[in-house]
Amino acid sequence: MMKFRFRRQGTDPQREKIKQELFAFNKTVEHGFPHQPSALAFDPKLQLMAIGTKSGAIKVYGAPGVEFTGLHKDTTAVTQINFLPGQGRLLSLLDDNTIHLWDYNCSITPPPFLLLPSATRVTVLLLLKSCDLLCIGTEGGGVYFLQLPCLSLKDNQTLLQDQVTKSLPDDYRCGKSLGPVESLQEHPQQSGKILIGYSRGLVVLWDLSTRYADQLFLGKQQLESLVWERTGNLFVSSHNDGGYSVWPVTSSNTYNHQPVTSTIPYDDEWMDKLLLSVPCSSSPVLLYSGGMPRASYGDRHCLTIQQDKEHITLDFTSRVIDFFTIQSPEPEKEFDDPSALVVLLEEELVVIDLQSPGWPSLPTPYLAPLHSSAITCSCHISSVPPKLWERLVNAGKAQHGLQQTHRSWPISGGKNLALPSKQQELLLTGHEDGTVRFWDASGVALTPLYKLSTANVFHTDCDPSDDPQDPSDDPDMQQEEEWPPFRKVGCFDPYSDDPRLGIQKISLCKYSNKLVVAGTAGQVIVLGLSDERSDHLVDVSVVDLLQDREGFTWKGHDRLEPRLKPAPFAPGFQPLVLVQCLPPASVTAVALHAEWNLIAFGTSHGFGLFDYHRRNTVLARCTLHPNDSLAMEGPLSRVKSLKKSLRQSFRRIRKSRVSGKKRTINTPTSKVQEANAALAEQEEVAPVQRRIEPRSADDSLSGVVRCLCFADTFLRDGTHHGPTLWAGTNSGSVYAYALEVPCVGSGRVSDRGGASESSVCVEAVLGKEIQLMHRAPVVSICVLDGRGKPLPDPYEASQDLAIAPDMTNAHSVLIASEEQLKVFSLPKVSAKTKFKLTAHEGCRVRKVALVVFSSAAQEDYSEHTLVCLTNLGDMHLFNIPGLRPQVRYDCIRKEDISGIASCVFTKNGQGGENGLILLKIKYCFYLISPSEYERFSLSAKVVTEPLFSVQLDRLLEPTPKHTSASNTLCSTLAGQTEEPPSSLSSPNLDTPLDSPLSCADLTLDSTGELTVEDVRDFLTTVDEAENNLKNIKEEEGHTTGILIN
Repeated sequence: MMKFRFRRQGTDPQREKIKQELFAFNKTVEHGFPHQPSALAFDPKLQLMAIGTKSGAIKVYGAPGVEFTGLHKDTTAVTQINFLPGQGRLLSLLDDNTIHLWDYNCSITPPPFLLLPSATRVTVLLLLKSCDLLCIGTEGGGVYFLQLPCLSLKDNQTLLQDQVTKSLPDDYRCGKSLGPVESLQEHPQQSGKILIGYSRGLVVLWDLSTRYADQLFLGKQQLESLVWERTGNLFVSSHNDGGYSVWPVTSSNTYNHQPVTSTIPYDDEWMDKLLLSVPCSSSPVLLYSGGMPRASYGDRHCLTIQQDKEHITLDFTSRVIDFFTIQSPEPEKEFDDPSALVVLLEEELVVIDLQSPGWPSLPTPYLAPLHSSAITCSCHISSVPPKLWERLVNAGKAQHGLQQTHRSWPISGGKNLALPSKQQELLLTGHEDGTVRFWDASGVALTPLYKLSTANVFHTDCDPSDDPQDPSDDPDMQQEEEWPPFRKVGCFDPYSDDPRLGIQKISLCKYSNKLVVAGTAGQVIVLGLSDERSDHLVDVSVVDLLQDREGFTWKGHDRLEPRLKPAPFAPGFQPLVLVQCLPPASVTAVALHAEWNLIAFGTSHGFGLFDYHRRNTVLARCTLHPNDSLAMEGPLSRVKSLKKSLRQSFRRIRKSRVSGKKRTINTPTSKVQEANAALAEQEEVAPVQRRIEPRSADDSLSGVVRCLCFADTFLRDGTHHGPTLWAGTNSGSVYAYALEVPCVGSGRVSDRGGASESSVCVEAVLGKEIQLMHRAPVVSICVLDGRGKPLPDPYEASQDLAIAPDMTNAHSVLIASEEQLKVFSLPKVSAKTKFKLTAHEGCRVRKVALVVFSSAAQEDYSEHTLVCLTNLGDMHLFNIPGLRPQVRYDCIRKEDISGIASCVFTKNGQGGENGLILLKIKYCFYLISPSEYERFSLSAKVVTEPLFSVQLDRLLEPTPKHTSASNTLCSTLAGQTEEPPSSLSSPNLDTPLDSPLSCADLTLDSTGELTVEDVRDFLTTVDEAENNLKNIKEEEGHTTGILIN
């Protein structure tokens, strides 16, 4: 075997400067709902809301686009948050008994205040309206006072339980402890007086100035919470028996033994929290969580709203963490005038409009639960055409119907200073329940636009109607006849009636408005966008990927049964045709070429090609190996063979023992040879490579199709190009088919074309079959034109939306496997260059994308770059077609397997000269929790971060000029925003190859063995083969590497 070694080239300062102008790694924004929320607070003056989590994060939200995050040093749960109203500060209490003071405008987080060892666990905090004193209630019954903002303890103000016990009547003491402090509430009209509630039921009105109890309320039921009425003449207490009591506050009696009224709405379940609000035009509004009968509704998560005879119990699908009402913050006003109720649940945020009849819910512009059903796949679409965007927005509004009110968002703090995005971006998420959700990902806030359900295409236990026009189907308008009057609120629903509905792959053509959705049971649905409601029958085509191959029996789940009668479909994407793969295994790859009206799909058994215009199956190819019996069991099968599993385990043990015996004997001669080899390597300065063992062809699941690709390129010969289909499998096999597509040159007709057009069928002929030497799974396939650039997407070249590909020079194909990146010339399929990532870095490729980076310093300079994500969470960038490493970033923790698997590369269309559009990478998304996406940028030119201002009621201290608002809460409320798009151009057309700006370097930047793949050509004749051999000999002096026979 021949080996080549190359000396490392020195770094070019000018090239390093260009890299800095092109590439930069920045984590920018987190989208979605915070994972495991534990605390909630609201600043009524600044109109800001804060959410604390169990991981120690604090996230502050205002108007859409106003959001920032703070992280404690320790990952300890945040148990309580208190704003200092109007000051831009907040206090956080952690589960480890530490209190932290945050300042929006400081650059360094102040040290936390640690409670004294004598103090027991903190149970509740109360910040006085003066914002200079913090009251701390503890589990031992003591109340401590902290001076703000210096966080110093005032020992002379400490109130211990013994001082309160001395004031109690003898019959109430009974030798029992008062229990922990459950609630602290300041008098709404008299500053310096606080209400202290103990777990046993005692409530004390304490005067801080006189240090004396003005009044004692001798409750006998275990206390849960307290709330003042606005005038201060009475307060309400809630208890563990599910009831609440109203207590008058008078100066005549020191002891109050009985409340004015005591009510138990439902009985038998404790009432967690209670609020009382007084509107100016009606009777008081009472809100409380819990209180449900334990025997009948103990498993429900509820919040009740009562006003006169109106009584509604909001039924949620996750636990209530906390809630508050948005109302008038001025204490001198006579009424509260509540406008909205904000409820923080364990899995979502719900806002109720209290000013509209029926108390409907408000749509959330952010904090939407991405995981309302578990996310199974995602897809990003950049530069969405305005017409498509408008139609999606209208379809989403029609879905809302009567479910939600259209009042403005009540949490309106801060002012978003970011310029509106000139181009719209879509994030599509597929879910376990068979839905596809469309999100507005153009800015900082991730806003829901539209939801598509595929369940009504099949016979399932799910609700067959996804049409919200009928009020009887409206979940927010449904009220059961039983008592209490429940109303289901919120969209979090983690339960799927049929796991076969799960969405696995999504592909959208933004120019033709065609969408392809593939699922877990082998279903592939082609949908078209319609503005009108439709009742129609979906065409069904069955594709057998096994092709009657004997010896294989499917042991997995059954296929979904399609509906045999017309079904109603709401405005939006409506199904045109259903393609059912047999066996009904999960779809692993899908590709859409709307200009040719073709879709390609792959499973663990093979791949198929379907013409959805003529409803015709063009191709079905089985990729199973004779030993691929595991592929016949399916992901939902529970009948896997224990015998086969044990056999495979023993085979691996036997192989490891055999390989262990083949060790080099340490003789003196071998040691000399090792020393000489080490000296030679040091002299040549060659990088160390890891040895890669070829994978066995007998490995299970070797037939899984990993990627599919359409391309108009040269496959038959070097003079005639045409449509092709490429497929890569888990065993390192690549299949290339030449397609005969009618009227490709003159354009295709619409879906309802003439009969003469439909009579001509698409044909597929196998052209090449490539077997990679190490049989590593093929992750991605991309065809490059004569300039080394990726081919444009369908319709972009024909409609002058992108630069036409170079069809005069030879094309090449980039094949990315888990172990290496390799470029082959076309049509001969000879190796041009490669980079062995596993051998150099010890990692495996997981995601690959080909994009364009624009320079932050030169408006007309851009480079095509290959972006590669590995199983270690690293992001590697290579230039193409030379595959020279450019930069490497540590993006995702290697332990975060789900985050690496869910990473999505995004593209952003930018206007160029003559109205042309080039693709430029902008962001990447990945799941940092089941409910959150983190967005990071790889571009030095475009970084989107929150840019906003907040008007405070105090003077600000000077701050450093450069801070990041997205990384820490303790920073200035400003970040970087998206710069205006500038024109892009390629340097390869105008820059000489010997220029430092040129990226057209085809030097092989790797060492070690050059592997030889097995290529079978099914289109070349004997004469053509002899000519190809002559051409190979002529090209040996121009390309580095070994060409393939």
